[in-house]
Amino acid sequence: MLKPGATKPSRKAKTAAKPATKPVEPAMDVAVGRRIRDLRRNRQLSLETVAARTALSIGFLSQIERGLSSPSLRVLIALADVLGVSIAALFGASPGGDAASDAVVTRGQQRPELKLWRTGVSKQLLSAAGGDNKLNLFLVHLEPRGSTGDELYTHDGEEAGLVLEGEMILTVDAETWSLKQGDSFRFASRRPHRFSNPAGDAKAVVLWVNCVT
Repeated sequence: MLKPGATKPSRKAKTAAKPATKPVEPAMDVAVGRRIRDLRRNRQLSLETVAARTALSIGFLSQIERGLSSPSLRVLIALADVLGVSIAALFGASPGGDAASDAVVTRGQQRPELKLWRTGVSKQLLSAAGGDNKLNLFLVHLEPRGSTGDELYTHDGEEAGLVLEGEMILTVDAETWSLKQGDSFRFASRRPHRFSNPAGDAKAVVLWVNCVT
């Protein structure tokens, strides 16, 4: 029996909830960073040279190459431009497939994928992977609120696409369009542009063509 003023012994304290961990994709970041580093070294370019040509810091480039930072699509395209390749050259090898650059057919289960997981953008390469390809076909997935960022960016070539699912906001120069399923587009890639998925609860899927001229 408890004496007046005494407190009842507390039961075993509940274990503190573990803090939520941030989603990470280290394997993807490491693989992309390694490909960028290998391409840079093959072209005998220093980090200082690439930094000067892309307006990115040497420290940030070093982090990307070591897989410590996840670059945006804008950054990857800028790097591909300086390295003299299309962005398709930064994709991983086809899972279980033939990585030959002259392959005619790419099976559905063999599509290389590039996930820009921090920005909600992922690109599946539908054509054969290869740094020398001038024409590349992608299936772009935009997660809810996925975006290439607030900054406009440019690169070599032309691009075109068709919205297969959802909605996409496309800005080219000073003009912005809302594209829905069935809408298509085409523009010179040297025109400043960006794109995003405005929906908060649905993804967008876009068939995208990039042609390096």
